[in-house]
Amino acid sequence: MLARHKLDTLLDRFAEIEHLMSANPDPAVYVRLSREYAGLEPLVAKIRALIKAEADLKGTETLLDDPETDAEMRELAEMERDDLAETVGALVKEVQIGLLPKDEADANDAILEVRAGTGGDEAALFAGDLFRMYQRYAELQGWKVEILSASEGEVGGYKEVIASVSGDNVFARLKFESGVHRVQRVPATESGGRIHTSAATVAVLPQAEDVDIDISDSDLRIDTFRASGAGGQHVNTTDSAVRITHIPTGIVVAVQDERSQHKNKARAMQLLRARIYDEERERAASERTEARRLQVGSGDRSERIRTYNFPQGRVTDHRIGLTLYKLDQIVAGEALGEVIDALIMDHQASLLASEEA
Repeated sequence: MLARHKLDTLLDRFAEIEHLMSANPDPAVYVRLSREYAGLEPLVAKIRALIKAEADLKGTETLLDDPETDAEMRELAEMERDDLAETVGALVKEVQIGLLPKDEADANDAILEVRAGTGGDEAALFAGDLFRMYQRYAELQGWKVEILSASEGEVGGYKEVIASVSGDNVFARLKFESGVHRVQRVPATESGGRIHTSAATVAVLPQAEDVDIDISDSDLRIDTFRASGAGGQHVNTTDSAVRITHIPTGIVVAVQDERSQHKNKARAMQLLRARIYDEERERAASERTEARRLQVGSGDRSERIRTYNFPQGRVTDHRIGLTLYKLDQIVAGEALGEVIDALIMDHQASLLASEEA
């Protein structure tokens, strides 16, 4: 059952935010208020729709209770009552889900990290496949993907690739992708046609906004060095690569992809902020070490959240027992949303069960 006082409190808060935003607050306060407003707006719309549907249902039932209602009007009212009762039931469920505890980072952009695990060259190729899957999925969502750092495999793919993903509710949609992904397929280099198993790890971190975390310049050690890898003479003559160490936490990030030291520093700071923010979130939950271990695992084949079986054309998410025979569409990013939707629904069902208990 819905607690009416919770709905009233939420509607009052929404009205208060609208008033505060119209009073020209300072920029930091406005950003915080607008974020809260955007988070509440869809739920408030559902609550208002529920209140209207309940009022309409009550009016229809009053009409049916009136002995003077003629037969034709009664028949129409009964049909309308059934439709309204169904609408009210659906809206109650949606509002219940909307009232569940929120991850404050759900609306944030994300840092996506994909690393080759067990399996050598095949693992690097699989890491490349996964990253392209997320790129395509992001494109279909209207999101922007920007590679921050990449280390390519010997025969293709990536040993490691780190990217910024920006758009609407990126972290909310991608956060359940964190973990070990396993692939079973015949590598192109396998002459005997044997199926190999390899793995890649995925980590999804919420990006920190300026209002989320404050980093003091005095807490940073910034080193520049010559980039390594492809790039001709340029990488041998210019100290464009940047390494930043956050002294209080010991977190170190390095970026060398751009020829401009300024651009590399900006990217490194973006990555550093996300990692510090993620660490602070985990510490607040008193689970930092364990959560990080569970998130990315060791890259071992035996640890996995999802298996991509190419010979059978299936993808299985082991956390919720979901199997879809749509491997090509999922790897292409086109059907990945079906897996993500199922994970979100399972998470919401667990939260609802906990609330009811």
